[in-house]
Amino acid sequence: MDSVRPHTPVAALLRLCLHALLGGLLALAVVRSLGDHAPHAGAVLVAAVAMAAVYGVGVALPSVRPRTAAGAVWLGALGAAWLALLVVSPDALWAAFPLYFLLLHLLPLRWALPAVLATAGAAITSFLLHGQQVTPGAFIGPLLGAAVSVATVLGYDALYRESERRRELIDELVATRAELAEAERTAGTLAERERLAREIHDTLAQGLSSIQLLLRAAERALPAGAPAREHVEQARRAAQDNLAEARRFVKALTPPDLEQGSLSGALERLCAAAPGPGPAVQFGVSGTPVALPTPYEVALLRIAQSALANTVQHAAAGRAEITLSFMDTSVALDVVDDGRGFDPAEPRPQETSGFGLPAMRSRAHSLGGTLSVESAPGQGTAVAITLPLPVAGAR
Repeated sequence: MDSVRPHTPVAALLRLCLHALLGGLLALAVVRSLGDHAPHAGAVLVAAVAMAAVYGVGVALPSVRPRTAAGAVWLGALGAAWLALLVVSPDALWAAFPLYFLLLHLLPLRWALPAVLATAGAAITSFLLHGQQVTPGAFIGPLLGAAVSVATVLGYDALYRESERRRELIDELVATRAELAEAERTAGTLAERERLAREIHDTLAQGLSSIQLLLRAAERALPAGAPAREHVEQARRAAQDNLAEARRFVKALTPPDLEQGSLSGALERLCAAAPGPGPAVQFGVSGTPVALPTPYEVALLRIAQSALANTVQHAAAGRAEITLSFMDTSVALDVVDDGRGFDPAEPRPQETSGFGLPAMRSRAHSLGGTLSVESAPGQGTAVAITLPLPVAGAR
């Protein structure tokens, strides 16, 4: 006799107890009939052995499962063997108790309850037919056993369903926790990739772009057929190839310029190191400088680098100015040029926009600041970023 439920240690113990209970009750009926020298002792022995054999076949057959036709047929055969034993032995009525559990286990509840009631009625009728002394216990015993069996099985089913619900809930919680951890790892990976993309664009890529500009200017300055022209062209192509390769790098370093001094000094060196063919770049400081957290200094330096690189590459400007302003509650950085300008509302091609303006805006928003771009065709460009100063003690 198999079950659709998992074979837990508790379920296995209950099955063993049921097997032992039925075997013990059958043995009791045989022993009492032989000990009392009952006239039907041989018939009792045969009927008990037949019932035990039918029960053993049902236990061994894997097709005998709850709510199946095989289970119902087996119960019918087992019930017939029990009735035959009940006819020759009044002690067989006690075997009704394990039968209650089998009926409740293998049959649907709407069929199991009438079957249990019929089994209890058969046990009471057998007691009366064998001429036993009629007592209240003869009626109460089978009925009480039936009631206890029904309550036990229904209580076990309720506990089992509750246990299954809790198990499913735990499985869902474990799965949800795993999904949440995976989502956090994915979000962290995406954020790191975005950060690395900004760093690469503002450092390696911008430096290689400047090298390309310088080599292109040197190539134009060389006369046709000059021996160095081929080497300059090869160097420019190598810089171009490495510019593409630099976008695959995934290494983040603190800007060396900030390690050598203040943000103002780093910006001043940036203006002084602007490529020769580009615009003349001036740097100025407004207000009283205050110490800034490292994320602020990195963001402002990177934005200045990116904005100045855009000016050199795209603006064709003659002059540019970078101004760092310290105010009471905020710090601002302005990068202004007198180049050709553009329409900020007009979508820019992906291959030319790169990570420049989106990266600058993302840096500003990550620190709670704002970034604005003012430009028009033929009227130059002004990029302004404003970051709120952190409160005292929060740095």
